[in-house]
Amino acid sequence: MRVVKRNRVLFMQFDSREGKPFFLQGKIPMGLLLFSLLVLALLLHPPLVLAETKAMPVPTEKAEPAADEEFEEEVITPDPIEPWNRLMFQFNDKLYFWVLKPAAKGYNAVVPRGARVSVRNFFHNITTPIRFVNSLLQGKPKAAVIEVTRFGVNSTLGIGGLFDVAHKEFNLKTQDEDLGLTLGHYGMGEVIYLVLPFFGPSTLRDAFGRVGDAFLDPVNYVTPIRDSVAIRAYDTLNETSLQLGDYEDLKEAAIDPYLAIKDAYIQYRKARINRGDAVVPAPPAGPTGSVEQ
Repeated sequence: MRVVKRNRVLFMQFDSREGKPFFLQGKIPMGLLLFSLLVLALLLHPPLVLAETKAMPVPTEKAEPAADEEFEEEVITPDPIEPWNRLMFQFNDKLYFWVLKPAAKGYNAVVPRGARVSVRNFFHNITTPIRFVNSLLQGKPKAAVIEVTRFGVNSTLGIGGLFDVAHKEFNLKTQDEDLGLTLGHYGMGEVIYLVLPFFGPSTLRDAFGRVGDAFLDPVNYVTPIRDSVAIRAYDTLNETSLQLGDYEDLKEAAIDPYLAIKDAYIQYRKARINRGDAVVPAPPAGPTGSVEQ
C-alpha cells in the first residue's frame, strides 16, 4: 500500500498488481468514504433513525381519536360455528312460533297480567342464592347485603316473593349477577358465540356460567326430576307470556335476525360487566331465551 499526497488531500490506494486485495479502484477521499459508510448504515438500520425520531417531542394539536381507531379497539366475539348456531336459531325460532307463542297466548287469556308478574317475582326471589354468591365472588359486599335484604323483605312482606316490596317500598333494586358475569369480571372473554337449543343466545363463557349457577338454583333440587322439568317449563311459559311481541318486533325490523340478536346479546353482556353500579336495560330476548341468562 502506498500513500500519495496530492493537493493537500490524503488518498488511499491498494495496488492490485502486487497481489494485494483492494477496496476500491482509483482514489477516494477518506471523508467521502466515511460519509458513504454512515449513510449506508442508516439505510440498512432504519430503526435507529425511527427510535431517535420517536424520542423527539413533536408539537402537534391535540386531536380527537379517529373513528377507525375506536373500532379497532373493539373486540369481536368469534363465531366459528355459525352454521350450527344458525341451525339452533332456526330450531328455537320454530319452537317459539309453533309451541311457546300459542301456549303463551292461551295462558294470557286465562291468567291476568298481575298474577303472571307475581309468578315472575316468585321465581326471581328463589334464585337469590345465584345473585348473592356471585356478588360476593365479584367483591361486592354491598350488592350481596342488598340481595339478602331483598330476599328477607320479599319472602315475608311480599308473601313468599310474589310481590317486590323491597323495590317498591325501600328502593332496593335487584343485583343481577351470575357466574358468566363473574368470569367476565375477572377478565375471561366470551371465547365464542353460541346458540343453545331451548335456551337461546349465549357464549362459551356464559354457558359454563349457566352450569355453575344451576347448583345454586333451588328448582334443580326438586325431585323427581320430571317435577323439576315441569316447574322450569312453567317458568319459561310465564316469562314468554310477559314478552310476547318483543321478539316479533326485533325480527321484523332486522335484516338478519340472527345477527341482530347476536349483537344485542353480546353488547348487553359486555355492558353489564363494565357498568359498575349503573343499571343496563335489557334488549328484546331471542326465541325461547332471555339475554339475562
